[in-house]
Amino acid sequence: MSAILVTGGTGTLGTSLVTRLRAAGHDVRVLSRHSPDFPVDLRDGSGLDTATAGAEVIVHCASSPRGGDDVAAGRLIEAARRAGTVTNLVYVSIVGVDAVPLGYYRTKLEVERLLEASGLGVTILRTTQFHDLVARVVDTAAKLPVVPLPYGVRVQPIAVTEVADRLAELALPTPSGRVPDMGGPEIRTLPEWGRAYLDATGRRRRILALPLAGKAYAGFRRGGNLTPSHAVGRVTFAQYLAERGR
Repeated sequence: MSAILVTGGTGTLGTSLVTRLRAAGHDVRVLSRHSPDFPVDLRDGSGLDTATAGAEVIVHCASSPRGGDDVAAGRLIEAARRAGTVTNLVYVSIVGVDAVPLGYYRTKLEVERLLEASGLGVTILRTTQFHDLVARVVDTAAKLPVVPLPYGVRVQPIAVTEVADRLAELALPTPSGRVPDMGGPEIRTLPEWGRAYLDATGRRRRILALPLAGKAYAGFRRGGNLTPSHAVGRVTFAQYLAERGR
């Protein structure tokens, strides 16, 4: 089986992916700042050549909303070129990076473009937001007496496990280019998801749907972050919450 390097391999998505790849018999290298085997910070690139040496496939899951993803991707591309063995660099992106002018989304789009222009074989998968992110957003807002959530923003959350399954399928020596998007099975407004989360966690709080300003908010209101024609996910938010509760 081929050697596969997973960046961000100790994160929520990366951990799930690594488990699947190893179960399939692959030689998997886990790269992250906290990895015991390949502790690499992609923003400075130290140790990256050792991690990529002899790897045939790289699945790039590492990402930071605080910035620097474009720099990290540039270093990863350079290391993959130096390795000379990488035939497929798989990248997980976000639905709407070309439709919602949010800073983080713009950076993710720039990473896609860097990969496409790299001369390497690449596979790009865009997904909608994870169930975990929706829960985290609501949980943070619920620390206040009234729960403020953006008015009119619809979200189509998907299970991390289903994205990991798809990435495991794509982690082949042969690249696939831009593959069809992945979206969750249901679309509701963030306040509606918030109510479901609060009810499931036993909190009786009032949700305040607040209109926001700016082009990014307008992009979300237009549904740029949604892919209803690719609602391939099967795990609902209610099922996610039930499993989380257990």
